[in-house]
Amino acid sequence: MLTQFQTYPFEKLSSLLKGITPPKDKPLIDLTIGEPRFQTPLPIQEALKSHTSLLQKYPKSKGEDYLKEAQLHFLKNRFSLTLSPTQIIPTFGTREVLFNFPQFFLYGLTNPTMAYPNPFYQIYEGASLACRAKVFLMPLNEDNHFKPSLTEQELEQVNLVILNSPNNPTGAVLEIEELREWVRNALKYNFVILSDECYSEIYEDKPPHSILEASILEENTSFKNILALNSISKRSSAPGLRSGFIAGDEEILRAYGLYRTYCGCAIPLPLQEASKVAWELSSEDTRKIYAKNLKIAREIFSNTPISPYSFYVWLKVGDELEFCKTLYEKEGIMLLAGSFLGREGEGEGFVRIALVYEEQVIQEALTTIKKYL
Repeated sequence: MLTQFQTYPFEKLSSLLKGITPPKDKPLIDLTIGEPRFQTPLPIQEALKSHTSLLQKYPKSKGEDYLKEAQLHFLKNRFSLTLSPTQIIPTFGTREVLFNFPQFFLYGLTNPTMAYPNPFYQIYEGASLACRAKVFLMPLNEDNHFKPSLTEQELEQVNLVILNSPNNPTGAVLEIEELREWVRNALKYNFVILSDECYSEIYEDKPPHSILEASILEENTSFKNILALNSISKRSSAPGLRSGFIAGDEEILRAYGLYRTYCGCAIPLPLQEASKVAWELSSEDTRKIYAKNLKIAREIFSNTPISPYSFYVWLKVGDELEFCKTLYEKEGIMLLAGSFLGREGEGEGFVRIALVYEEQVIQEALTTIKKYL
């Protein structure tokens, strides 16, 4: 079974670039990974430093009340959502949830079936393999405006659907009416939606919606079959803090909370203290940086649709493998080939560019990339 797991996209890129030497007279610019290149805000760092004595205590798998309250406050401020403490679980980032929740939820089913977008964050695929689940890949391409969908036959069969809006890698976002339709289908066909919303705080002007908002509008106030994930990794430039949450259907979360006591993924208490501060801090300054970078990308690639969401540019280049090798060899700029993120041909012809540096670096790098189109 282990042989079914593919190497991660960044390992594939390393193999692609092996033997190529970038120019020594130019700085290496890595635009492959969604890792913010900005300092984690000092209040977060200070909270972590001042609570190191708590390392002597075991953390609870359910998380501390103060962290949960900070995350509930975030949901209230950002989405006008009022959830109860039983409708949210603090998590060790969202990657662990995306991998272990499908295993929890699909366990015991005779023919478990998942669906997720294609191209995708590779953890989705890893989870499906760990579950031995049948998979419906939902193609994201220019013909469907990078929006996921399922046929009625697939809706009738699927048990778990992973959505990702704003999307990695395409930047596409599901509008509120599209999210409402997904909620209606989840209730009608009785499948669960796990909505990955980790890029919800990165946008130019209009904030994207949450699947939880759509659930309320559909009068599904108990969030039956609806779950949302979020994280501070991008919004607070703190991916190393590993702080996220899963929120929604209380009945599912009650059982999942019990499952998590066996997983060993409790958040260390100093990290919870720092996370509390991070969830309470405004991320507006960071949002403005990414908004400016998105605007720069739109101005430089004026003939290419650039989504005003997330911090990725999904750029059509032709032969994406040769494009990545050429930019690395000639300019010392690293991009991620779209085919490394997709299956069955999706992602081919595209590269993903992460706009995670300061304005000047992004301006110069994108200007250089344009010369090779």
